[in-house]
Amino acid sequence: MKKTLWFIVGIVGCLSLAAGAYFWATGLITSLYNYRSPLHADPPKAGNPVGPGLSRKVVLVLIDALRNDTSLDKDVMPFLNQLRAKGAYATMHSRPPSYSEPGYSILLTGAWPDISDGPAMNLDYVDIPSWTQDNLYSAAHRAGLGTAVSGYNWFEKLIPQADVTDSFYTAGEDAAADQDVMAAALPMLSGADQLVLIHIDQVDYAGHYQGGPINPNWDAAATRADALLEEIASKLDLSQDTLVVFSDHGQIDRGGHGGQDPITLVEPFVMVGTGVKPGRYADIQMVDVAPTMAVLLGTSLPASNEGHPLTDMLTVPAAELATIQNDLQTQQAQLLSAYLSAIGAPSQPAQGTDVVSATQAVIDHARAGRLGRERVGRIVLVLLLAAIPAAVLIIRKQMKALWLLGGALAYTLLFNLRYAVLSGRTYSLSSVASKTEVIVYTGVTAAVSLVIVWLVLAFWQKYFRQGPSRAAASTLGLTLMTIYVLALPILVGFALNGTLVGWTLPDFLSMFLSFLSIIQSLVVAVVGLLLTGIAAAIAALLPKARRLA
Repeated sequence: MKKTLWFIVGIVGCLSLAAGAYFWATGLITSLYNYRSPLHADPPKAGNPVGPGLSRKVVLVLIDALRNDTSLDKDVMPFLNQLRAKGAYATMHSRPPSYSEPGYSILLTGAWPDISDGPAMNLDYVDIPSWTQDNLYSAAHRAGLGTAVSGYNWFEKLIPQADVTDSFYTAGEDAAADQDVMAAALPMLSGADQLVLIHIDQVDYAGHYQGGPINPNWDAAATRADALLEEIASKLDLSQDTLVVFSDHGQIDRGGHGGQDPITLVEPFVMVGTGVKPGRYADIQMVDVAPTMAVLLGTSLPASNEGHPLTDMLTVPAAELATIQNDLQTQQAQLLSAYLSAIGAPSQPAQGTDVVSATQAVIDHARAGRLGRERVGRIVLVLLLAAIPAAVLIIRKQMKALWLLGGALAYTLLFNLRYAVLSGRTYSLSSVASKTEVIVYTGVTAAVSLVIVWLVLAFWQKYFRQGPSRAAASTLGLTLMTIYVLALPILVGFALNGTLVGWTLPDFLSMFLSFLSIIQSLVVAVVGLLLTGIAAAIAALLPKARRLA
């Protein structure tokens, strides 16, 4: 009777875990897609223009997904490297999530993804919200400058269109779409617009659909993009205009981006023309682009900016440097006050000669403080949930449990052998081609891995000769033990990030490992119950088959 009760509890537990895993996984992804900045409803107010401006026209060329190493290859991108030789250049660094919509938001608001109010994931066109935070286009519009965009239609939704004078948007991403973008952009260069963004997308297309950065199609796309860049530069007078070239993220070797992989978080930055001091400079941050462009244009700094105006790269008159610094101090103080208020942290001034670094330190400390307070209760709960099953197994001292634990670990080994070694996937969002793809891939891999381990254990431990009830119980035990092992990264993710994405973005590594394990737990629970029934049926039929033989 006692064994029957535990068996029923195990089955109900598996069904409950499967249902819980489903709702948790879908809720987690939905909350990440729905993430908005703490400053969403109350953005900082814009300040005054920083000066008269240094350039007649600033042209931004965004070569989507261009990796820094590709940009440095003179055989692949000769013209870009010619620009480097006579301009200012540096290696640029970004933060996860390394998707395009967060990247566009960082570049034009000067704020990191948790503050910029841009999407944290690449949303479908119809779902993309416009920035509520101040941005370079809004600043240029307030200053009375003409603005233009030619590129992918995501910009049509992100940038408040009241701040755009001329525009062309396409739903295409390949080389043909880039030709349409160029046809629309070249007349903009000879017009009255002082801020022009040209978005070239075919390198990203090659990474996603033509084999990734290690495929020759990638270099071919980069070379075509380089030729388009040369065509853009030929329409400018760099004694009066400024050309700035950069990327929004990189791609992993197999193709893809979005996660915390180092190669996706390093981009080129090249600036040439009037107002620019040529030379190689120390590494910069992606948030530095927007305030630097504001100085070039003579607009106000974007109000949520978290970056440094790169005045060492610019020919700013000494008399204006003090004005820029004063405006930066005011902007950073307002940002800090707004952010601390939004997350319920006490007001605290930034102290230090580098006002941007000092402000960022206070923001990071306040964020860490709130996260730390929220994590205390979750960590206690996690330790209990992890320790109780282990303690029960140790107290009961069942040798069978060691076999089940070995099976669970063998399952983990098989799953990750296919995932990381055979498929070459990374433990990040960069390996997620789509929601459906990652669920199907993970589900199939988990199911096959569990079946293999079950078959090996069943024959090794002679499950089918133990009778239907014991065969079923052993299989159910393997299922529950595997779910317990899978629960460990889930519990770590829960301790660090909570159940869903809330007021700040999660730690992406632990979140991804947790998400992967949640999907596996769902599949293991369902497949494990099926195998439990199959084990009982085989054990029941085996004696009859022997008698017939």
